[in-house]
Amino acid sequence: MKRFEPFLILRDLATRWDVLAFIVVIGLIVFLGETSRGLFAPLTALETTPMSLDPLHLPEYAARTTFRMFAALALSLVFTLTYATWAAKSERAGKLLVPILDILQSVPILGFISVTVVFFMSLAPGRVLGAEFAAIFAIFTSQAWNMAFSFYQSLRTVPTELIEAAESFRLSPWMRFWQLEVPFGMPALIWNMMMSMSGGWFFVVASESISVGHTTVALPGVGSYIALAIEQKNLTAIGWAIATMLIVILAYDQLIFRPLVAWVDRFRVEQEPGAKVPDSWALTMFRRSRIIQAATLAFHAAVMFTSRAVKRKDEPEAPLSVKPKRSFDWLWVALIVAAVVAGLWHIVVVLIQNTPLREALQVCGLATLTMLRVFILIALASLIWVPIGVWVGMRPRAAQIVQPIAQFMAAFPANLLFPIAVYGIVKWKLNPDIYLSPLMILGTQWYILFNVIAGASSIPAEMRYVAANFRVTGWLWWRKVALPAILPFYVTGAITASGGSWNAAIVAELATWGDTHVQARGLGSYIAEATTAGDFHRIVLGIGTMSLFVVVINRFFWRPLYYYAERKYRLT
Repeated sequence: MKRFEPFLILRDLATRWDVLAFIVVIGLIVFLGETSRGLFAPLTALETTPMSLDPLHLPEYAARTTFRMFAALALSLVFTLTYATWAAKSERAGKLLVPILDILQSVPILGFISVTVVFFMSLAPGRVLGAEFAAIFAIFTSQAWNMAFSFYQSLRTVPTELIEAAESFRLSPWMRFWQLEVPFGMPALIWNMMMSMSGGWFFVVASESISVGHTTVALPGVGSYIALAIEQKNLTAIGWAIATMLIVILAYDQLIFRPLVAWVDRFRVEQEPGAKVPDSWALTMFRRSRIIQAATLAFHAAVMFTSRAVKRKDEPEAPLSVKPKRSFDWLWVALIVAAVVAGLWHIVVVLIQNTPLREALQVCGLATLTMLRVFILIALASLIWVPIGVWVGMRPRAAQIVQPIAQFMAAFPANLLFPIAVYGIVKWKLNPDIYLSPLMILGTQWYILFNVIAGASSIPAEMRYVAANFRVTGWLWWRKVALPAILPFYVTGAITASGGSWNAAIVAELATWGDTHVQARGLGSYIAEATTAGDFHRIVLGIGTMSLFVVVINRFFWRPLYYYAERKYRLT
């Protein structure tokens, strides 16, 4: 006779992993509910409840900042999957979209805030929601471009044999996107998502403590907390902010990014037999939870349904497409010409007409100084992080240890080093032009490390075995195996690090600690001063000059190097 077990039904309905997953999901819902409180409150509520440096408020501030970060990250992911795909798939569109991405990457975050803050505030007049929109968009601009470049590079380097396999299986374009291209690009994209989150932390002060001319808004968050601590010269509060950032970064690393890194390991081009794969307790929980499995199956069913809805065109469309295609080409060219003419007209009216030649030459000189700093710092960072990135990328165990450390270091805002920088420069009478420069590369050097790690981890085992069998070691191994394999990834990281360093110049070239200001000559300090003064003309002039320099450098140096790496060292 079978013994009656009263809890058997409950055990069949839910496992302990379901309970754990339920707690995590409900906790996330409560977290979102708590952080969304006060979104529709009037702006005057921010004045009646001003920022406080009491550490007891830090959990609430950290929750609000994290909510903004992930809202911006979700928008960045949608932007990446659409914009980067369009640029990679359409040769006609790519010729315009990639330069636009170069320009957007070069526009500093203060430039976006200066131009868009009034627009977002007008979406919810007199409400906190408008300021939240502005903050989330500012964080989005520090995350999206890096992710888009990464996914674009992955789509352009899909191995030929995988494309041929997709053709032989007669996959529709929609199915090919989800079954081949997204999985192939996921490993590099996940590493760049981590980097983008850290980039958001780096500019969190500018995003939450918005000050443009007479418009000043301090949203509750870690960024505003840091800004207030710097204003009041409170080193204890700075320490509490650093500790809070460390706890938050470790939390979302364990709950989100570590599971994602372990999960996307299945999408590597090759799997080495016997190699230790990344693991994660959170991923184990999600896999063993029936609730999460049901949600996964529902998503897969939706993808399969839409894939069946998008029919594959087996028969080529013949002669009738020749004429419309040429007409479409003319229409596309006409739109580009119209946009260029309109842009040139506004440049002439707003800038050239009201800018004396002396001021224009001065701004170009400041941009040249910033450019020299960027080149020197990128070269030094490459010499340090390329060898380390290759070593870490070829050892999954080491990558798991380095991942949270690099995330925290990349997220470390330059503002938190202002006390040390200002004190040292003032006390020892150092040259700010030299000793403020390292702050520019503080957050952006990690783009190089993360991309090199992603590239080194994708080196096929066969290539490593062949090199070992032929006893290829030392500089020959670097020249024939490592550097060719990581070059496309390195160039992607270097492009993003270069653009990020130009952006970081605004924060790094003008350091403030209480009433003490230390300034380095450069375009970043020029734009920062113009933004504080609300001088729209100088803001546009500075942003336009920075964009021009970055686009020219990308067009004549980074892009040719990128296309060379893509063409010569693509895995086929």
